Amino acid sequence: MSEAVKAKNRSFVVEINQEWCKGCYICVDVCPVEGIFHIEEEVSDKGFRRVGAVNLERCTGCMLCELLCPDLAVFVKDI
Repeated sequence: MSEAVKAKNRSFVVEINQEWCKGCYICVDVCPVEGIFHIEEEVSDKGFRRVGAVNLERCTGCMLCELLCPDLAVFVKDI
């Protein structure tokens, strides 16, 4: 998943590598803006529900999701 977002007059791309995401939901918990991430309904073949990103236009670009992801599955890139 990759979508461009604007924050503080800067553009970001937020990507979640679904193959690496194990559904720990740390990104959901640490995000200072409620509603950017959501937990998908479908259970993966590994037995957990992955995280998806929505409402990316509200993203502040703080990068907490990327910095604290233990599986390095979240990327916030300046474009």
